[in-house]
Amino acid sequence: MRKVVNITAKFGGDDSFHNRLLSYLNQTLPYQIDCLTPVRRNVFIVRLNDGFQFVLKGYPSLRRLKIQEAFIQSLKKEGFPYTYSFYSFPKEQCLYFESQYYGLLEFLHKGEKPFSYNSRKNCQEGLQLLQSFHKTSEKLVGSYKTILPFFHLIEKWEERYQQFKHNIPLLSLFLQKEIINDLTSWAEWSLAYLKQEKETLYSFPNVILHGDVAHHNFFRTSEGELLLIDFDLISIGPDITDYLQYANRILPFLHWSFQQLSSFEQFHPYFKHNVFLYALAYPTDIFREWNRLVKDHTYNDTRKVRSVMELTLGQYDNRRAFYEEIKTRVTIR
Repeated sequence: MRKVVNITAKFGGDDSFHNRLLSYLNQTLPYQIDCLTPVRRNVFIVRLNDGFQFVLKGYPSLRRLKIQEAFIQSLKKEGFPYTYSFYSFPKEQCLYFESQYYGLLEFLHKGEKPFSYNSRKNCQEGLQLLQSFHKTSEKLVGSYKTILPFFHLIEKWEERYQQFKHNIPLLSLFLQKEIINDLTSWAEWSLAYLKQEKETLYSFPNVILHGDVAHHNFFRTSEGELLLIDFDLISIGPDITDYLQYANRILPFLHWSFQQLSSFEQFHPYFKHNVFLYALAYPTDIFREWNRLVKDHTYNDTRKVRSVMELTLGQYDNRRAFYEEIKTRVTIR
């Protein structure tokens, strides 16, 4: 018996859409679907009548879908097996439904404990996997240099900072003036020195960057293997870019301890350069989340505001001490 699992508006859909999508899939695919379960916007788990499952993921263009399919195939061909696979279609066939092109991805069975950055062991394992990914993706830069954009870190962060400044009149309703002043001064200090060290920043090896090394893009399988998933933000750029983002993601779990961060072996080559320290001072996560809150007009959503406030203020004293230590260490050099 066919069925569709209902979802709420937070997934951006309704029952009618999912029934239409189910009907389309059953007409197009050579098997019968038992259940279509939403995961997030344009991502579904599909279960067939025989119990087989796969992931259905939508992309805004056929080009985006084909890049993802080709990149995953390239990764595996070059010896990086630690991710999912796409199921292929005949060249003349593709899934297109209501402005989205859909790809079929391998369904991965989750382990008992999802991956997170709440232990040093996990932080280390994630770093090792990211390093392995870079070693493979570095070999693919030549093949994708005309396909993928180049990631310009300084320009991206300058834009993010200017947007935060533009939002200050609204953000002043949530944050004290002293906090805003601290954040903007850290950003200005970081950007000023990054611009001076631009040549050094872009001297690191170019790789295909993952672009979103949040904990939820590392997947622990039921067999205990750690995989890297969701390559929607891939671009070409210096490998230091992903490591800076990774550092920013794990620092809250390290209580903003400079000593703990610098103890990870994978970061050692980067700590030798002032440019890494300058970049660590930039409050990219805080700017990103406040800018998103304003852009999405969700600043009246108490739950979301509370989450961003916790990000900003939860370890504020530790974070300020971290930035002060960075400045001291740069001065020593």
